[in-house]
Amino acid sequence: MRLLVTGGAGFIGSNYIHYVVNEHPQWEITNLDKLTYAGNLENLRDIQDKPGYNFIQGDIADRELVDGVLSQGVDAIVNFAAESHVDRSILDATPFIQTNIHGTQILLEGTRKYGIKRFIQVSTDEVYGSIDKGSFSEFSPLSPSSPYAASKAAADLLCLAYWKTYRTPVIITRCTNNYGPYQFPEKLIPLAITNAFEDKPIPVYGDGLNKRDWIFVVDHCRALDMVLQRGKPGEIYNIASNEEKTNLEVIYGLLQLLDKPESLIQFVTDRPGHDRRYALDTAKIARELGWKPANSFEEALGATVDWYLKNESWWRRIKSSEYASYYERMYLHR
Repeated sequence: MRLLVTGGAGFIGSNYIHYVVNEHPQWEITNLDKLTYAGNLENLRDIQDKPGYNFIQGDIADRELVDGVLSQGVDAIVNFAAESHVDRSILDATPFIQTNIHGTQILLEGTRKYGIKRFIQVSTDEVYGSIDKGSFSEFSPLSPSSPYAASKAAADLLCLAYWKTYRTPVIITRCTNNYGPYQFPEKLIPLAITNAFEDKPIPVYGDGLNKRDWIFVVDHCRALDMVLQRGKPGEIYNIASNEEKTNLEVIYGLLQLLDKPESLIQFVTDRPGHDRRYALDTAKIARELGWKPANSFEEALGATVDWYLKNESWWRRIKSSEYASYYERMYLHR
């Protein structure tokens, strides 16, 4: 397999590359990443010299670059490349439109032109919007609440249109909130871990009762591997762990693991259009591909805390960068 991973220096993308290197050492991997603020080659330092792995810095919205990469021979694309932070999309939606929509369209055109056998569009549960009771299936209507979610929904619709019009072999996955190693510390869990470690306030939007389904990133990667190898073109697969927690429940668990006081919690003004609850029905991927999560929230959260404590130099370099004052000032977390 000659695999192109876009956005492979980010959180989920780098975990996926690690997973593929371990599970499929014979595969050739090209990692195309623009290296924006959330892309970090340190995430892949341990495999950067492995045979069959190649890194290219570049933008998926650069048609000439994408054509040059695909013309060298690619069997499948897994597209992680995206602007992904809700708060940043509220401040300025422009880069989200450029990368998430225009960039996806360029990849789709390249898939057609060069006869790529599989195109996996890594999407998000946020395209469905909020749900009070029950869970969204793959047939649920799209109702995004933020510019970020709207850009991902638009990309999904482009993928489906390319399947219907051209039979471009696209598969869409929609996953819930990921956590684990290498997550940029503007997101809730790594921000809470690192702030608590430093005895800094942990900002919580609104009343803290917004509920998410939390999935360990390795379980997501395993699901993507199954979809890549055995998923059906033109289909959508929801991926979730059925581990629903409010933001406060997550933070209480982290504070207990770190032996830190609840007085570190600082409630801040809620963000505009903040979805109350996400939940996905995963019966389809379980039935068709036999996937289910292997890690419980409690065990995986503990492993995540351990990773951040053992890799203090990694997150301290990020939090001491030019972005630190920005995300702490804006209380940026999903």
